[in-house]
Amino acid sequence: MKEIYLAGGCYWGVEKYMSNLKGVTGTTVGFANGDTEEPTYQQVRYENTGHAETVRVEYDPSVLTLPVLLDLFYKIIDPTSVDQQGEDVGHQYRTGVYFTDENDAPIIRESRDRLEKRIGRPLAMETCKLEQFWPAEEYHQKYLDKNPTGYCHVPFQMISWVKTVDPEKYCIED
Repeated sequence: MKEIYLAGGCYWGVEKYMSNLKGVTGTTVGFANGDTEEPTYQQVRYENTGHAETVRVEYDPSVLTLPVLLDLFYKIIDPTSVDQQGEDVGHQYRTGVYFTDENDAPIIRESRDRLEKRIGRPLAMETCKLEQFWPAEEYHQKYLDKNPTGYCHVPFQMISWVKTVDPEKYCIED
């Protein structure tokens, strides 16, 4: 199994979307790359801790490759938006791809370059090594499973659509 950390606005929708993708074996919502150890949701939201709401995505690379996973992630974010996704505004809602395996860095860089070329504008998305990750409180884990009508900036049709994607047949957009 491998892992990648994805920040794409409110982590509830990103977590639900990723958990529906074939090849994803686990997800955990939490806070990455900030200045406070073991922050709470309230601290991240109101105390400028520098963290991004982030989802740890565990996946089976024999089923789902990192380039495909990233391309599918890009479908639910605006990587050119600074500190905002949907109605969520603030530094904690920035977009980012954070890695723990140095071998993933060139794959992420190539994927990012392809995305920027396709969009034709500079990206505001961070791409760097994970400095630290702190899991969020339990009530945030699998939030949309517990609260199916809860707020989500990721369109619910995308959350349903990703269940139908066959990673082995998926074509990465150029």
